[in-house]
Amino acid sequence: MWPLLALSILSLSVILERLWFWTRMLSKEQEIVERVIEAARRDWGVATEIAGLARKQPIGRFLYAPLRLVNPEPEVFKLALEASADEQLASMRQGDKILEAVIALSPLLGLLGTVLGLIQSLGSIKLGDLGTSSTAGVTTGIGESLISTAAGLIVAITTLIFYRVFQAFLFNQAKIFRQAGNELELLYRQDWPKISLNRHPVKPSRDNFETPENKNLALPNED
Repeated sequence: MWPLLALSILSLSVILERLWFWTRMLSKEQEIVERVIEAARRDWGVATEIAGLARKQPIGRFLYAPLRLVNPEPEVFKLALEASADEQLASMRQGDKILEAVIALSPLLGLLGTVLGLIQSLGSIKLGDLGTSSTAGVTTGIGESLISTAAGLIVAITTLIFYRVFQAFLFNQAKIFRQAGNELELLYRQDWPKISLNRHPVKPSRDNFETPENKNLALPNED
């Protein structure tokens, strides 16, 4: 029972921490996405500032990763989004390994306690005492030994419920990241012609000078 008590305390601490994390994140996530996307429609610099201020949230760090780059090509922009999504989703799995360990170990520890209790209870019975009043306490001992199995199952079932809830939150986050990333990437690809002009200014050439007004003018020697 002592190992089960330790596992239950560990599981409870992780569950409370994850509940606080998801509650805080889900309450602000949609607002951050809408502000960044709306700002990106008008000014990419403003969108970068908004995402930078929201870096305490996973969605803010996800959106800020490609925006902090200086005029990246669309493919680089997409790769930055994908890498950031993988990193942030991995960080959201914090505590999952602990919950998985509690789910696996709790029933086994409860069963082990029951087996040890049965061995102790039945080991005190002698063949000559069967059917006599001296074996009356064996039934009580067997009932007490089954408590550890019940306790292990309770800890495992409770932990499993919250584990599945957190997995559902994580799956929903993957969809939100994909949707927000696709929308941001689409906006960037639409604005890429204007951004690329700022990135690669047009170099003067002979063709630029051959207009009706200056076609008879010679270009200066490039040497």
